[in-house]
Amino acid sequence: MAADIQDILNEQSQNIASLNRDMTDEDKGSQFLSFDIGGEEFAVNILSVQEIRGWENPTFLPNSPVYIKGVLNLRGTIVPVMDLRNRFQFKRADYLDTTVIIILKYKNGEKERLMGCVVDGVSDVFNMEESNIGDVPSYGSGVDSRFTAGVMTVSDHAVTLLELSNLLSLDLIKHPYTGVANA
Repeated sequence: MAADIQDILNEQSQNIASLNRDMTDEDKGSQFLSFDIGGEEFAVNILSVQEIRGWENPTFLPNSPVYIKGVLNLRGTIVPVMDLRNRFQFKRADYLDTTVIIILKYKNGEKERLMGCVVDGVSDVFNMEESNIGDVPSYGSGVDSRFTAGVMTVSDHAVTLLELSNLLSLDLIKHPYTGVANA
């Protein structure tokens, strides 16, 4: 069973890599990967997805915030792993067969940053015109508004687009080694 799940995850990663290679300039801003976190659907631009991995326990980092699960060795690169369920303060964070780590990449100037993000499961890859992405309503939400870039309607339900520049920013991770005071 675990081998079957790993085969599916490998196939999904290969499909995403293929989509990234095959996209034309006009399509670059229009494909998104959606995933489930605590019963809510979120999405990121497909170009930000490095790969999808099955759940594995990362190496623990002492003095880390509860949402930083540790680090993974990704072919020689040490990648921090953030559990988005904990980061967004969802009540439960169960690790099931569908739990995966999405390796996201974000370019900050000349430097590219990788971060593993734990989610409940991958939902879909879909196309969306960027002009159809609405602003995030300003009235209450369980997710810090700095981490959201917009909301879109996909198949009659709302999907929240994540703002990776803030989500993956070390300045917003309250950790003793980042220079940000713990709250």
